[in-house]
This record gives sequence, structure tokens and C-alpha cells, in this order.
Amino acid sequence: MTSVIKRRLRGVPGYVFLTVWTIFSLFPLYFMVVSATNTSKDVLASKMLPGGALLDNAAKLFDSQDVVGAMWNSFAIAVGTTVLALILTSIAGYGFEVYHSKGKDRVMAILLLAMMIPFAATMIPLFQLFARFGMINSLWAVIIPAISTPFLILLFRQSTRSFPHEIIEAARIDGLSELSIYARIYIPTMRATFAAAAVITFMTAWNNFLWPKVILISNDIFTMPMLIANLGAGYVVDYGVLMLGVLLASLPTMIVFLLLQRQFTAGITGAIK
Repeated sequence: MTSVIKRRLRGVPGYVFLTVWTIFSLFPLYFMVVSATNTSKDVLASKMLPGGALLDNAAKLFDSQDVVGAMWNSFAIAVGTTVLALILTSIAGYGFEVYHSKGKDRVMAILLLAMMIPFAATMIPLFQLFARFGMINSLWAVIIPAISTPFLILLFRQSTRSFPHEIIEAARIDGLSELSIYARIYIPTMRATFAAAAVITFMTAWNNFLWPKVILISNDIFTMPMLIANLGAGYVVDYGVLMLGVLLASLPTMIVFLLLQRQFTAGITGAIK
């Protein structure tokens, strides 16, 4: 009995540390939610209790900005990017590992080196390319550059290493085509990796600011990060309205992560193994 108590007491510092760390981690979220219900003056005064200005802030936000349009544009970009990225990068990762060769290893090394190139170095040539094709101020101009990333290809390749290749050989003997093997066997088996890649891609696409700011010109096609930047760019900033906008912009990513958090953890740990 005494040994059990001693073991539990030894674990107390760890639980205290985790509790304090959790409070620090959740505090920005709490302050954002509380600030969305307060006036700008209360936010600047760091008021920590909910106020009664939520409806006023919402009225000001929706009157001054096209929130519905910005949410729809961000949603279309995030969903479109996620779906296309999952298809392309999973096929690439599947091909790199299942059809393994030294030549493919060199190509993969080149792709990984491309991750070291900052986006600012490729932004101007990319803009000129889309301008030549007449795609400026188009949502597709935001989606296309993000549908294939070396990180996701590497994620699927590493996860495919744990995929039982004997199943592929058996399916080929049974007469299944490579596309059928990918769609009917590979995707259901690797659903945790797909969930992890979906969370990463959706959050990245939703929060993307620099490239949409460059390629999207019309006010009718703004995204939520651009709308938030507009709220904070005036001579007089209403911080209650700003915090409400930030809260609305954060909700979709939080919902996606909460829905897929278990699969996300399994997918990431599976890729690391």
C-alpha cells in the first residue's frame, strides 16, 4: 500500500506540470472567445470575463465585411486543395515506395531539397505564370500551387513502407488493376495517414495568407485571413470585432482537427515508425 502511494506521489509533479502547461496553452483561446464578447475598450484593458457586446460586434462585423463570402472562398480553397492534394500525393507516395528504384530515390531527394526553397523566391515567377494563363483573381490560382507538396509525398511514402506488399501481390494475382488496388485496398488501409494529411493540408490552405493576397485582387474573392488583415489595418481598430472575426476564422480548423484528432495522431506516428 505504501509503495502504491509513493508511486502516485512521484507522478504528482508531472501532472502538475501538464496541468499548468494546458492552462497556458488554452489561455489564448479563452481570451479570444472572451474578447469577442467585449468592447474594444474592454479588450485593451485585458478584461478576462465575458461581456455583453457580442451581438454589437457581430452586427459591426457583418455590416463592414462580407464574412459569408470570405468563409465560402476559404472553404472552397481549403476543401479543393485537400481533396486534390490527398489524391496526388498519396498516388506519388504509393508509387515511390511500391515501385521502388534508385532513380526514384534521387527524384525524392530533389523534392526534399525543394522544401528548402522559400516561397518568396518562387512567388514572382509563379505570379507571372498564372498571369500568362489568365488565372489571376481565380481560386484555382490559389489551389493549384498547393496540391502537391514534398512533405505530404514523404508522409505517404513513409507510411506505405509499413503497408503489407504481399496484399498487393495477391491482388495482382487475383486480377485487380493497379487503380483498383489503390482505391479498394490501399486507401481503406491507410485511412489514418489520409486523415493526418487532410488535417495538415486543410489547416495550411485555410490559413494561407501571402499567396492569396498576391493573386486575388477583387474584394469579392477575399479569404478569411485577408478579411482579418483588413479588420486590423484601419486607423481605428475595433478589437472586439477583430477578435470575433478571428474566432470565426478559427472555428473550421478547430472542428476539423477535433473530428480527426485520433486518426491524425495514428497517421503521424505510423509515418514516423
